[in-house]
This record gives sequence, C-alpha cells and structure tokens, in this order.
Amino acid sequence: MMKLSQLVGERFKERPAGCAIDSHALMLRGGYMKYVSSGSFSQYAPLRRICRKIEAILREEMDRIGGQEVLFPVALPGELWQESGRFDSVGKELLRFRDRNGADMVLGMTHEEAAVQLVREYAQTYAKYPFMVYQIQTKFRDEARPRGGLIRVREFTMKDGYSFHTSQEDLEQYYGLCLQAYSRIFARVGLPEVIAVASDSGMMGGNLSHEFMLLTPVGEDSIVRCPECGFCSNMEAAESIVEGIEAGPAQPLSLVHTPNVHTIEELCQFLHIPLEQSCKAVVYQTRRDSRFVVVFIRGDLEVNETKLTNYLQDEVYPADITPECGLAAGYIGPCNLCVNGGNTVLFDRSLQGTGNLSCGANREGYHYTGLWIERDCGDRGIVYLDLAKAREGGVCPKCGRRSLTVSRGIEVGNIFQLGDKYTRAMGMTCLDPEGNTRYPLMGCYGIGVERLAASVCEAHHDEYGPIWPVSIAPWQVHLCCVRPNQSETKAAADSIWQQLEALGLEVIYDDRNVRAGVMFSDGDLLGIPVRVVVSPRSLKDGCCELTLRDKSRTELVALDHAAAAVDQWVRELREQLRLP
Repeated sequence: MMKLSQLVGERFKERPAGCAIDSHALMLRGGYMKYVSSGSFSQYAPLRRICRKIEAILREEMDRIGGQEVLFPVALPGELWQESGRFDSVGKELLRFRDRNGADMVLGMTHEEAAVQLVREYAQTYAKYPFMVYQIQTKFRDEARPRGGLIRVREFTMKDGYSFHTSQEDLEQYYGLCLQAYSRIFARVGLPEVIAVASDSGMMGGNLSHEFMLLTPVGEDSIVRCPECGFCSNMEAAESIVEGIEAGPAQPLSLVHTPNVHTIEELCQFLHIPLEQSCKAVVYQTRRDSRFVVVFIRGDLEVNETKLTNYLQDEVYPADITPECGLAAGYIGPCNLCVNGGNTVLFDRSLQGTGNLSCGANREGYHYTGLWIERDCGDRGIVYLDLAKAREGGVCPKCGRRSLTVSRGIEVGNIFQLGDKYTRAMGMTCLDPEGNTRYPLMGCYGIGVERLAASVCEAHHDEYGPIWPVSIAPWQVHLCCVRPNQSETKAAADSIWQQLEALGLEVIYDDRNVRAGVMFSDGDLLGIPVRVVVSPRSLKDGCCELTLRDKSRTELVALDHAAAAVDQWVRELREQLRLP
C-alpha cells in the first residue's frame, strides 16, 4: 500500500534548466530521478517500479525463447578483455583501472568476454548446443557527452543475452526468434511503433546486426528509409548511391587564382557553380598512430565516419593540419598531392566517372577547374569506395528509386550475429558430430532498461506529464480523496482503496489535505493510467469520478460499482496492449 503523502521525492511545475528533451524534464519534475553527476542519476520509487516492470517483461520474453538468466560481475579482470583484443582496441568509453594488487580491471560496458568465460568449459561438445544465457545488470560506459536524461548516460541497466550455436543456420534461426521476441517486448511496454533497422556492428563485430528505433525528432541516430520498398537502415550502415551529374565536354585542367577562398562553399560561390561540380577534401587522423587520411568526395556530400573507421580498422578524428604535414589547408586537391609517407588518400565513389570538377590545387590561394579524376590522377591506381552518408531524396540501394527519407530515432535495443569473433579469440571450441574441433558461433541481444523507460515517456506524454501504458505505469490507479478532513469523504475513499487493493490493483492513494488541482497535477506528472476522484460534490450523488490519464474518457460511477468499474477500465487498457 502506498500513500502519496509518504512518497519520497518532490514534484514541481517549472521546467529544469538544461533539459533539451521533454522526457528528461518530465522525469525530473515528476520525482522519478535526481541528478548525481554527468550521465548519472539516482532513481526514486516511481522509476524503480517502472523499471522493475520492464525487467519482468524482458525476463518473460527471454525465458519464452529458451533463455536462462545468469549474472556476470560488473568489475571484470582486464585479462578477459585482453584475450578478446578489446582491452586495447576499445576507446575511452571502457573504464580501465587497477586493483590493489596492480592487476588490470575494467567496468563492464558489455559482457561478451564474460559470457564466453562462463560457458567455454561447459560447452565442449555439440550435444550442449544451442543455448542462450542472459542477464539484467548494471553497466558503465564512460560517455564523452551524456545527454537527454536517461537517453544517453554513463551508468545504466542492460538486459543482454548471448546465444551459442554450432552452425550459421542455427544462429540465423534463433536470431529470427529474437527479432520476434523484441517486437513483443516493445508492444508490451507500449511502443509498437518501434522499427527494426539494419545497422553497423561497430566494436561488437560480427556480420549482421539490427537496431530497434523509436522514430522521434529528439533522437540521436539518423534512420534512412524507403517508403517505396520498405528498406530501412541506420545512417552508419546505409549504402550511398549517387547518380552522376552531366559533366559536358571535357575541359582542360586549369589553375585559377582564388584569393581568400578556403571552403568548398566559398569556392562554388566564387566560381558560380553548384556544389555537385566540386571535389572536396576532408582530412582525418587515425587514433592509433595519428597518420593523416585525406578523403576526396563530391562537394555536396558528407563523409560517413563509421564507414571510414570500418575501412581503416581504426578510429579517426578531424585532423590538425600543420605546415609539416605537407597539406595546404583550404586548398587540398587530388592532383600533385604531396602527403608525407605513411598517410592515406581515399576517393569516394561519387567522383567515379564524372568530370569538369573544381578542386584545390595544393597551393595557397589557387584551385583547379576542369578536373577529371581518371585523366588527371590516374597514375594513383584509384579505387573508389563507399564513404559517403546516404541523404534525403537519394537513391534506395534496394529498389533503385530516388525515394530515401532521413528521420531521427532513439535506439531502444539491438541484436548482433557475432559469428566466432569472441570464441575464436578466446579459444572456446567444441567437437562436432564427426569429432572435428570448431569455434561456436554467437549472437548478442541487448535492451537498455532506463533508456526504454525514457523512450516510452518521450513517445507518450502531454504538456502535463507522462502518459504511461498500463503495463509499466508505476501504479495503475491514482485515488484522490478531496477534502480528507471531512469524515464522509475520507470513509468513502478508504473503502474504495480497500476494494481496489483486494482486486489486486496497484493504487497510490492521495489523502493529502491539499487542493484538488495539486492532486491532479501530481497525478499527471506520475502518469498513472486511471484516476479516481472522491469529493464532497460527487458524494452528494453517491458517485465518484473516473478519468483516464490521456483525458479521453471521464465518467461518474456509483460508489458501490466504483471498484469494479476501475478494474474493468484497467482490463480494457491491458487489452489495448494485447496483454495477458
């Protein structure tokens, strides 16, 4: 039993400073959490109740597809990550430290290594396969830029599962089961609109991965979709197909004096040409050895840094161009380019087969016009790569129509086919039926609990507060006793409270001696699906008032039938989510 007068945490009207998205502001205003440090929050009871319900749904759906719940340590020995090779390859997101004995340790941001370590002695024969283990565990990721409240944090709760298989066919079959399970999970928490998109595997590795995206303007990820054929991909993984422009008759390569022109936009304005008729240079340095990487790409396109990172097998960052590197900042072009040894020059395929382009001349204050890559730079043995971002109105890589759209989204889950990346690196083997030694194949399946809660809030709220689906709402019913100092009103509200509790409904009882408007405002911030109001005015007619949180329905119900009516309303809300 919970009375609102005893609920720890304050609710307030003002939007907190620094909250760029609504879910962040509402969850602070509603007494769900309290800021501790950048990307770190303490959770009050309402948020804990929401998260526990999400975790229960996750457990039910993972158990339904044969998952077995386990628990891995938060602090892991560095030697496990050294086995997989990720101790050195993962960037600063992985928090490394040493224990009192000087041994390398990490705070787990993901647990592939721990999963392999758990089962590699157990699963040495094909007869043990397939199987899946999962955990719901605290993780830590040292995010450079936490944002959006619980959307991007440093410490978080994650459900991550790891499946093990002896064949690609078996992995693919189980991967399909997880796709279906994730669809059920998002429907059950009230987000049936979540879509699955092809994605880049990133540091996880593997050959195939999908992310589950809630489309919203406040999302961090860019989603590329084709309404004509249903193609859907994260921007990081989306192929860029660019139709060549009409170049016209070949012009000679000509040197043009372009004083005080440093950017491709300034050059095109100076020459009165569209961006599509230019070739720009984007310069990076690699994280591992700081060598320079010059990417030439059509002037109207952007470099997809994930594609570049995957090609180089190394992280990149914007270059610090100094005189010593041999590059003329603002005037870099592919002709007669002099780059110090050990550096890399790459060409995006948007430049293939086109010409009469303008570009830098590698000389301060000068550019070229009339560039044809194959004619003027052919001695480089150029290989064209897909290094550009897909864009709005671009060509769909699936159906070939010029119909791509780009939307923003929040990633609420992901699944990966990891293959044998971790089992091979960590020496996990099994015997097949013929007695041959093989490396098992793995799948990985993750959902962030708090991020999912915040995403539901982002998708379902109004100006007054969250509108929680009944499946994960902190309580199902908000019972308001208006004028609790009047004995008749208090007795009627107490009676309804007892009846609702007897029916097994989750009720938070507001018996505070405050104005009705304060009760309603707090109830809206708590987002509780059904509100029951017992007041002196309604008691005159022997009734109480029932209202849905989304304001779509309000009824006066006789006191004798109030509990049954509330129970029916809750049942109907559950049926709308197709819940048992």
